[in-house]
Amino acid sequence: MNILFFDLRESEKHFFEENAYPDFKITLREDALTENTKLTKEQYENTCILCVYRSSILTENVLKKFKNLRMIATRSHGFTHVDLDYCIKNRINVLNVEQYGEEAVAEFALGLIIDLTRNIKTAMLDIRKKNINPKKYEGELLNKKNIGIIGCGKVGVKLAKVARYFDMNVLVSSYKDIPQFEKFCNVVPFDKLLAESDIIYLHMPFTTENYQIIGAEEFQKMKNGVYIVNTSSVELLNLEALYNNLLSGKVLGAGLDILESDYIKGKNSPDLGGETMCTKENYKITEKLLDMPNVLITPHLAYNTKEYIDYVLEHTFNNIRDNLKGIYTNRIC
Repeated sequence: MNILFFDLRESEKHFFEENAYPDFKITLREDALTENTKLTKEQYENTCILCVYRSSILTENVLKKFKNLRMIATRSHGFTHVDLDYCIKNRINVLNVEQYGEEAVAEFALGLIIDLTRNIKTAMLDIRKKNINPKKYEGELLNKKNIGIIGCGKVGVKLAKVARYFDMNVLVSSYKDIPQFEKFCNVVPFDKLLAESDIIYLHMPFTTENYQIIGAEEFQKMKNGVYIVNTSSVELLNLEALYNNLLSGKVLGAGLDILESDYIKGKNSPDLGGETMCTKENYKITEKLLDMPNVLITPHLAYNTKEYIDYVLEHTFNNIRDNLKGIYTNRIC
């Protein structure tokens, strides 16, 4: 069975050197699959499975060129880069990787928090300019701080446990059914979390219900001097409201591990993992955020470790095999 594999990273090549899949004919490509991609007539006719990452944008115009497509496997949790309506109408199965990188994302989030609260980026920029002013770099201890975790699934729980080792108080407004969770977290109403948290951490999959769950009204309810960290979906956060509150000083710092894909494309750079269409307003705000010394913006790095890249690839092929057998593992549609 023919698989076209797009978005191949250098770090993924060793996986295929060490693992054989003789039941598939795999063609590896480093580019993303978009409406600008040119393939051969044979590839359009014979490809049964597409394996992509989020930088591939699978619109109807892309998908309708494939005559015998049966399955799309995305090496990501998010799948908004795939036209699900078209796939449902044409009986094309779409698979994702449900969970991955919990430890890596939690560790990365903690790194952003430490960087922000200890002014590491500010000091680094100043020392490059040979303009050192220690008074600017005065930081804060995490000890006894309140961290509010919005979206306390597996990643949130990992971070909560680590935060407890720093003697932080963990506030959570909602969480999945996790045994003994209340022993190390304080479950509080959402508004109470906003009002009492020194650090607010967002990690949840984007849905229509939680679009801009942190907006202008929510910022008003926060205490002065709060830090905001988001390692999940950019749609959870109103960037304009974040920018305004950074300017006013109510938010002391922010760490964002995802950008909107069209912002990156507009800079003529490789796509870095955003899933949404970027408005002109957000494009301008992102430009301003990048210039702020108290804002950390990274290109979707939180999960990006050798261990989890291998994990995602292994589970992607396991998902494909299961679904070919009629076992609907991680099937979206």
